[in-house]
Amino acid sequence: MRGVIVERRNFLRTAVIGSSAAAFGGTLWRGAAFADPAQPAPGPYGALQAANGNGIQLPSGFTSRVIARSGQTVPGTSYRWHSAPDGGATYADGSGWIYVSNAEVSPSSGGGASAVRFNSSGTVTSAYRILGDTNNNCAGGATPWKTWLSCEEVTRGYVYETDPWGVNAAVRRPAMGRFKHEAAAADPDHGYVYLTEDESDGRFYRFRPTTWGNLSSGTLQVLVAGSGTSGPVSWANVPDPAASSTQTRHQVSGAKVFNGGEGCFYAAGTCWFTTKGDNRVWAYDAATSSISLAYDDSLVTGGSAPLTGVDNVTRSGSGDLYIAEDGGNMEICLITPDDTVAPFLRITGQSGSEITGPAFSPDGSRLYFSSQRGTSGSSSGGITYEVKGPFRG
Repeated sequence: MRGVIVERRNFLRTAVIGSSAAAFGGTLWRGAAFADPAQPAPGPYGALQAANGNGIQLPSGFTSRVIARSGQTVPGTSYRWHSAPDGGATYADGSGWIYVSNAEVSPSSGGGASAVRFNSSGTVTSAYRILGDTNNNCAGGATPWKTWLSCEEVTRGYVYETDPWGVNAAVRRPAMGRFKHEAAAADPDHGYVYLTEDESDGRFYRFRPTTWGNLSSGTLQVLVAGSGTSGPVSWANVPDPAASSTQTRHQVSGAKVFNGGEGCFYAAGTCWFTTKGDNRVWAYDAATSSISLAYDDSLVTGGSAPLTGVDNVTRSGSGDLYIAEDGGNMEICLITPDDTVAPFLRITGQSGSEITGPAFSPDGSRLYFSSQRGTSGSSSGGITYEVKGPFRG
């Protein structure tokens, strides 16, 4: 295994960084994948403090508040928040912003997605439905043209393109394939949308729209590679994205297996995605068409792994990855570009839940996320939070 790490280090350090690094101030690591799988170290914000009134342990200087609770009206509105909040994203809205959140429940229980609108001071001004009558919408992803891709985590599930403002009706996008969808990440630099699949023998896909910005037609491809965890990869067209007779993941011989695809996020030339079955965070370098590991709990040395149950992922402006846990210690852990990993926050007293939907406000000063089942352990007990503080930019 050590040989794999050395191979990965040498490959990445000779990779061409390109213009994406310059866009982030010329810092080398911000335009490339991480140099080695991350190891435990003190976090950049210091130790977690005692749990606050919301039962959340945070570093000094950070505060939290509850935005919404499942089954209850969102404070300041008449809208009843959905059950089992999952994947989420934010959108600039004039001087304020919008946070969208999926509902991982059946159509009869309110499956779909909702949104909360904030003004410039962070006060909630409205909440509303943006998608309904869909099935177990788990994660998804934002597009550069300001729509939300809500993904059904069921066999032969669909991707739905929704309007965070709730003005335009949601549209089903069958060209993006029918499988157990988890998350999506748009890559405007190369014209793809990456897609994860939540199966123990899942695959990693990319969709190239015929016209960028229009997801009604295009080509679905699946990643093909050897058995290793680093190095160049290739892509093959999926013959039948509709999975009419054969499951999508079984249509291409040699497609690389990923154990339980979860979160997915693209920035600065790299698509990061997680696999819960083996507690790994992967990095796909779109410029060199290669993969590597940003984190693997089996490669942690000198103590226990701080990050387990890897799930949704987002990224701050500083290049830090924030990984939510499904189980574990109910933490959001932070992986820095210096290859260190540490808890950023911990929710106490909710061992029967999971953390979902991490997303930063457009200015990077607030982090939104949910405890999907809260203290009750039930989908009707979900809680959506905001954390505010001195996030490094």
